Amino acid sequence: MNIKSRSLFVAGLSLMAGLTMPAMAKKNPPQANPQKPHIFLIMTDQHRSDCIGKSNPLIKTPNLDQLADNGVWFTNGYSSVPSCTPARAGLLTGMSPWNHGMLGYYKVAKKYKYEMPQLLKEAGYYTVGIGKMHWHPQRNRHGFHQVLLDESGRVESDDFISDYRQWFKEVAPQLDPDATGIGWNEHRSGTYVLAENLHPTYWTAQTAIDIVQDYDKAEPLFMKVSFARPHSPYDPPKRYLDMYADTPIPAPYVGEWARQYGDNPMTPDAAFGDFGEAHAIESRRHYYGSITFIDDQIGRFIEELKKAGMYENALIVFTSDHGDMLGDHHHWRKTYAYEGSTHVPYIMKWPSSVKTKVKKGTALDHPVELRDFLPTFLDAAGATIPHEINGGSLLTLVQDRKAAWREFIDLEHATTYKEHNYWCALTDGKVKYVWFFRSGEEQLFDMTQDPGELTNLIDLPAYKKAAQLWRGRMVEHLSQRGEPYVVDGKLNTFQKTY
Repeated sequence: MNIKSRSLFVAGLSLMAGLTMPAMAKKNPPQANPQKPHIFLIMTDQHRSDCIGKSNPLIKTPNLDQLADNGVWFTNGYSSVPSCTPARAGLLTGMSPWNHGMLGYYKVAKKYKYEMPQLLKEAGYYTVGIGKMHWHPQRNRHGFHQVLLDESGRVESDDFISDYRQWFKEVAPQLDPDATGIGWNEHRSGTYVLAENLHPTYWTAQTAIDIVQDYDKAEPLFMKVSFARPHSPYDPPKRYLDMYADTPIPAPYVGEWARQYGDNPMTPDAAFGDFGEAHAIESRRHYYGSITFIDDQIGRFIEELKKAGMYENALIVFTSDHGDMLGDHHHWRKTYAYEGSTHVPYIMKWPSSVKTKVKKGTALDHPVELRDFLPTFLDAAGATIPHEINGGSLLTLVQDRKAAWREFIDLEHATTYKEHNYWCALTDGKVKYVWFFRSGEEQLFDMTQDPGELTNLIDLPAYKKAAQLWRGRMVEHLSQRGEPYVVDGKLNTFQKTY
């Protein structure tokens, strides 16, 4: 039986029995070549940076915290185009938005010149993707040898069914995987109404564990483990929600500049709106529970890597495609310039074969982005990093903390939800400048003093020089695009979405 069928069949039997599969004994567990460590990309969907234990003591993520303690935690990790598909295009290609071509939400291209799984396959890796890919067509592999999908119920062709949904049909044919009754983009919340081991979060981890248990190839393994939560529906099993029953969940940030977004239609999937502080807090409580559920599954997976002898000399990273506003400034979901949308968790544990000058457990404040993971993986694999790739290797930052690095990162998103929501931003993690293409509105936030971005400083005399500095940086950043972005050396407004 091949890996895929065994994973779906045996994992299904174990889950229906309510059991975790025991580790299978190996005579010769796979050991990566010191020059080619195993590589594991673990990611969540719609997970904001202030929702891991390292940045928020209210959140219970002991396994992610331990991963950071065994490596580094980047406090200024960002997603340049903060919605699902363009963020995943940047992760796939190592490119900036202008160069990979997705400036907003659309379909990931069928083929790029450089793609993470393909380049790692060419570097001698066996490549496996598990969970949510959000590519088009949905069965496109982009170089993976093997892909086992959970696509959150998305169906883009009549004959498509995800591996998770197919497995669910086989092990629980009388049940409905959507029985909880909350949609993908709703801000409502509820506890998962089925058995915990039928949840897609559990399936994703168990499938990854099954493959590690069976892995006996000579090639080092590259595995992407991509959870579809904590993206809505906010639906943790009850025991995870109960962990936060007495937690003082913080209310959303609401800046004076954001009052205009409070008066919007009260629909369950609204992108904007004030639905009351209690509603937002309850959504956050469920969101927290979903994250702790994921953290437990990551812990199970990491424990399996240790049992298999694959942990120590492995490069392991954790991130998310973008964040979730959760009612901040009366915004929900993503695509916005603000921290809840753009700022993501960002952790790296390096292989034991890599000699570093940074101590384990260090927090680094370099502005890093999803584009930096592909060159990091190629660096760890001893492969050539194509010069067209815009990201940099994170390994250089732990090998030399003073290594040359970018001063700031670019963020943007094409028009989504409202005409006004068409913007470009720059940040170093301390200051953020936002330019709106249609209106010419500017925002400037000092996030060291104002982490919630409550006060727009753009017109204050004390910040005139800072505004000029960041405005000039934006002109320089957009100048490579020419008109209509920059005209006569100045930022330009326009109504068409490019």
